[in-house]
Amino acid sequence: MNIPPPSSSSSSMKKAISTAASVAATVVLIQTISRDLIPDEVRYYLKLGIKTIYKSISSEITLIIEELDGLGFNQFYKAVELYLGSKIFQSTSNFRITMPDKDSNIYTSMAEDEEMLDYFNAAKFKWRHFTPRTKSRQSSSSDGDISSWQTGTSYYTLVFNKRHKQLVFDSYFPFLLEESRKIKEQRKTLKIFTLGNQNSRRFSGDGKSWTGVNLDHPATFEKLAMDQDMKKMIIEDLNLFIRRKEFYRTVGKAWKRGYLLYGPPGTGKSSLIAAIANYLSFDIYDLELTSIQDNADLRRLLISTANKSILVVEDIDCSLDLDDNQRGVVNSNEAPQTIKIVKKDKTKQVTLSGLLNFIDGLWSSCSGDERIIVFTTNHKERLDQALLRPGRMDLHIHLSYCTFCGFQILAKNYLDLSEHVLFDDVKSLLEKAMATPAEIAEQLLKNEDSKIALRGLIKFLEEKITQNEENESMRRKEEEEKLKEKDCQVEDEKLKEKNGQVEDNNCGKEEEIKI
Repeated sequence: MNIPPPSSSSSSMKKAISTAASVAATVVLIQTISRDLIPDEVRYYLKLGIKTIYKSISSEITLIIEELDGLGFNQFYKAVELYLGSKIFQSTSNFRITMPDKDSNIYTSMAEDEEMLDYFNAAKFKWRHFTPRTKSRQSSSSDGDISSWQTGTSYYTLVFNKRHKQLVFDSYFPFLLEESRKIKEQRKTLKIFTLGNQNSRRFSGDGKSWTGVNLDHPATFEKLAMDQDMKKMIIEDLNLFIRRKEFYRTVGKAWKRGYLLYGPPGTGKSSLIAAIANYLSFDIYDLELTSIQDNADLRRLLISTANKSILVVEDIDCSLDLDDNQRGVVNSNEAPQTIKIVKKDKTKQVTLSGLLNFIDGLWSSCSGDERIIVFTTNHKERLDQALLRPGRMDLHIHLSYCTFCGFQILAKNYLDLSEHVLFDDVKSLLEKAMATPAEIAEQLLKNEDSKIALRGLIKFLEEKITQNEENESMRRKEEEEKLKEKDCQVEDEKLKEKNGQVEDNNCGKEEEIKI
């Protein structure tokens, strides 16, 4: 059997593979020798020298845009993310797709470690996205160490030719910022943010302590069951606040506004917050003070909130627990004391000054601009005056029981009625019933027939008045009993004092006789 001689192409391939193997072996040998013979310090300076030489002869510049800027977000990073996400289909085959809850739009963004090209004024720009990961050991077991990967701070790199440096800073970056602003306005979806669990946000400075979902609350000022004059006052105050950025800067005050919403439960405090958010297109950050570890935790959380947002602390009277000693010290304008914030069986420590610093203190200017801070409470009288003075809570809004004006708005919302023969009956009963807008709305929801719904509301209001009268009668009776009990105690004290004097007089007489 004759074996054909090998072709020249296969012979060349074998020779190339042999040469590559020899080169690889040589490189490995050199690396081994260098590690064994050359000290670490010398190798470090050799690498540094090689990098310096490469940079001097390279025609490229690399810029790094990190996600964080100190304790807060890098706004330019967000702008780059939006801009590149809008151009992803032009030069990338690997990208991320997201569609948030309650949103019908699909959004794209660069995938991790992905590279894409962008062109501006005939200049080429090479972008790349990185999310570093480090391996850390968590615990040990019989099977060995249990390790996990921790995600570091993400960043973008931009590589371009040196001759385009002026173009980048004078034209390309301003263009990028303007485009990202337009995209952000187009995509604007209100969100409500809440705190993640304590373990996930501990030692985290990346803003991921807050978890956001789309805010799809239908509340508007037109639909709020509130007095028209109060609505007008709130809207005018909001408009004045929004347009006075330069004024706040001129007078040396942080661009913030504090609102205190107080009144009985069910009077529309949460709905008013949602209406403000919808009116201004501001996101909401729901701050649970009972979930905060200490002042440092509070400071980090508030710095990581975005501009143009509403920071809400609901039921603040339930979140802050001041004992008599501490309350007395704070009200006497002495040094700020510790507020005990109790969660289940754990006592956490947050100082009053730590909270107030983010309202009007030094840290207030570090936690963003165009910010509205809202406290809600059912019992204003329980709050410390340090929280209520002007400059901290600038506007106090009392949300009380439903008025006839509020009822008319609810009737329009729920029954599409502007007038009805039964409205007069409702009006006469509302003045005595002390019913909240939430209670009125619940009654109007019970039937689609407007007449039946209104009759049901009238019956509810009549029962409410009867119940209020009974409660008032019981309250008066209890007060009378307390007064009688107090009078009896006074009489008993007087009788005891009188008996004591008689006994003292008798003792004196006996002593005189003995003498």
